[in-house]
Amino acid sequence: MQSTVLRRRQLILGAAAFGGALVLQGCGGGGGGADLDDRKNLYDLASAKPELSVFIEAVNAAGLRETVENQGSNTVFAPTNDAFNALFAELGTTKQALFADTATLTAVLKFHILGKVMSRDTIPEGKAIEPIGGGFFKIDGLNNVYTFTDGRNRNGTVISFDSLALNGVLHTLDRVMLPANRNIVQTAATKPELATLVAALTAAGLNDTLSGAGPFTLFAPSNDAFASLLAELGVTQAALLADTTQLRNILTYHVLQSRKLVDEIETDSAQTTLQGANFRLNSNDQITDTRGRMANITTADIINTNGVIHIIDKVLLPA
Repeated sequence: MQSTVLRRRQLILGAAAFGGALVLQGCGGGGGGADLDDRKNLYDLASAKPELSVFIEAVNAAGLRETVENQGSNTVFAPTNDAFNALFAELGTTKQALFADTATLTAVLKFHILGKVMSRDTIPEGKAIEPIGGGFFKIDGLNNVYTFTDGRNRNGTVISFDSLALNGVLHTLDRVMLPANRNIVQTAATKPELATLVAALTAAGLNDTLSGAGPFTLFAPSNDAFASLLAELGVTQAALLADTTQLRNILTYHVLQSRKLVDEIETDSAQTTLQGANFRLNSNDQITDTRGRMANITTADIINTNGVIHIIDKVLLPA
């Protein structure tokens, strides 16, 4: 009896040293009630789950076993075998080929590892989550279903939460997340509804700026928004694009010099733009510019390597 108590106490103290993972006990899903004496580190815990065998193969191929085992890797989002098989098909590659590309494989796996404990109850829904490999993704919850958006704006679901390990917590995913591979300018160029904006950024000489490290938040007016602006100003598109001083003044009014997902923007608070003037966002995701004109965010939180894009239905105008 005395040795069992002593061993239990040692495990508790050890877990506390690994960032307090045991506080998560009872959070629900995937092993939260496991006996303390049976608790494993994150690598061993994932290894014990047959549905995560490909993930373990990937960790070994990338040389990340120690990273998953050690104190700093407190949360792992592990894709299932089916998720990896779907990724191979999506990328048009094989497991052997991807696992041989250790640089890519390492970047992908590090996008699934956080350096802190994050249980289901502590996920900052709708806000940026930053893995150890850099970049960010987000998770949104609705009706007890948690959907992630990765760096390439692909979506998937967290299918199991809060399997507890001595050094953190394990969640499982139904899709492999990928880090971002396009900056704001490159992403805008892939969206037909932003064709006028792309032409305007080029005419104003802002491509280099918005391709830089940032981070930036771009409120991107749609083609219809620009068409409405031309009617409002009584000018042609050619004339607007030729007036590069005014065009640059307008476009920089749509840029924040920070990365802000919609849920990270303080509502009814002045947001200072790259142009220098402010605008405000209300709780209905509507923006009011300095002239009292209002725009709606129609598509939020498009993730990029250097920030985020929100598509809006009206061109904002500074005073």
